[in-house]
Amino acid sequence: MARNQKDHFYKKAKAEGYRARSAYKLQQVNQKFRLIKKGNSVLDLGAAPGGWLQVAKELSKGRVVGVDLVEIDPIDDVTTIRADITVPETLNLIKDALGEADADVVICDAAPNLSGNWTLDHARSIDLARSALAVAGEVLRPGGSFLVKVFQGESFKEYLSEVKSRFRTARAHSPAASRKASAEMYIVGQGFLKAPVAVGEEIELEIVGKGRSGDGVAKVKGFKIFVRGAGQGETLQVRITSVRPGHATGEPTA
Repeated sequence: MARNQKDHFYKKAKAEGYRARSAYKLQQVNQKFRLIKKGNSVLDLGAAPGGWLQVAKELSKGRVVGVDLVEIDPIDDVTTIRADITVPETLNLIKDALGEADADVVICDAAPNLSGNWTLDHARSIDLARSALAVAGEVLRPGGSFLVKVFQGESFKEYLSEVKSRFRTARAHSPAASRKASAEMYIVGQGFLKAPVAVGEEIELEIVGKGRSGDGVAKVKGFKIFVRGAGQGETLQVRITSVRPGHATGEPTA
């Protein structure tokens, strides 16, 4: 507690009525990337004690939903859910809370319980971040934004690549409010690519047409996939190599 009592952002949060110093991290990230805009619907994963929920509500003035394993003290006009974001059942609770419309922004400042074993703590952080990305993939609108905290380590670049495969742009960022000694890093994804396939996925496809460049064209739920070198009428196993707004590309695995 002694360190916190001397911390500038800790004192600032107490003075300004925020529940956690992390509120300023979200403010700073939003100033740089403009993730949350007025009227946006925001989902906050791992939301306790509620500092990010407070900021999200101030920024959006719209629907804000928070989820955490522990009870979150009420915030005016904010819906909170006590649930585990790593289990499939929570997704239905989230969708019910969001209503008919998808979320514009999904944010996650969750961290695992620290064991003191850095390799284990990093792995747990990546697992949490992957759960957050999976939820975002189910509830984000096309073009939506994603913000997640991850501990740096050997799997960081791999996870960043996973986010890049789902968004037009994705980058790592460290806001000024993060402690200098902290190994935390934030990943910002913008321009969600809502598609029934993901980069690296292998899927059996029937080629039903030809594109202008001569590549084969397949469809999954109406979503076009251009397959290099494939001929119309073929059915083959395809690895997805890129996902873009409205279409994906792939190549035969054999």
